[in-house]
Amino acid sequence: MPMNRAPWRNVHLYDASTGATLGGFYQAGSVTEATMVWILGNVLLVVEDEWIVRHRSSGRSIGPSSNPVVPADYDIYSKGTIRVSDEAWFARLISHNVSGREDAFRDGVRARDGKCVISGVVNALAPWDVWAGFQAAHVFPLEYESLWIQFNYGRWITNMESALGSSKINSIQNGLLMSENLHTFFDQYLFSINPDDGHKIITFAPNNWAIDGRILDPICCDPNNPDHVSDDVLRWHFRQCILANMRGAGEPVFETDFPAGTDMMATLRAEPYGKVRFEMELGSRLRFIHGKG
Repeated sequence: MPMNRAPWRNVHLYDASTGATLGGFYQAGSVTEATMVWILGNVLLVVEDEWIVRHRSSGRSIGPSSNPVVPADYDIYSKGTIRVSDEAWFARLISHNVSGREDAFRDGVRARDGKCVISGVVNALAPWDVWAGFQAAHVFPLEYESLWIQFNYGRWITNMESALGSSKINSIQNGLLMSENLHTFFDQYLFSINPDDGHKIITFAPNNWAIDGRILDPICCDPNNPDHVSDDVLRWHFRQCILANMRGAGEPVFETDFPAGTDMMATLRAEPYGKVRFEMELGSRLRFIHGKG
């Protein structure tokens, strides 16, 4: 069964008036005090009055500084009620391309990036069109295309203005090329990119990936390239990553290794969010069978 994300946290957040745990996160070094204050005020908390966060052992008030958050306990003070946001979080599959229109997405992302834009590792076999170990990842997941359409997220895409009748979810602007293992971690919301902090990469779990604090490779976010990745889809993923990792006990980390003979669908049905993931997996397989992206 999947586990939540609380066990590896080294930053813990509490309601000062009740002592209740509000959440927390794993700090590898890249989260600044300014980022933490922004996250608390704009994503995680619903507070009726002015509030302040203090480092528990020293009593120091935390402001919007560029200093890294020190792993510790932090108390949030307010004269009003503090509660954790109930904003929806969206579990996702480990996404892979399965159809013709996604082939165009994959090929376009490969042509733009040519490397893992997270780690910086260049695909030395690209001149021979060999991409083993590299995958084009959707930032906003294909499984939620109905949500994408419902909220008109196609407005975030600027390089498909003439694509009538298309949701634009397979735009190159909704994609990043990354190594296969990092793609899995990205889909599990274990790291993300903050486009409002210089496209800094932030990890939310202990790892040896050597990416925390790196800057997303400029090759994919050059504003002069009409196919640059959309900052708006990056913001969506970063927000989902915050909700997955920092709220309450955190959301589950799902199983991704299904050896031969494993009843994958039974495993999905038994997991938290199992019905949603089961339906997404079934839909993905049907797209593959019918050749519809």
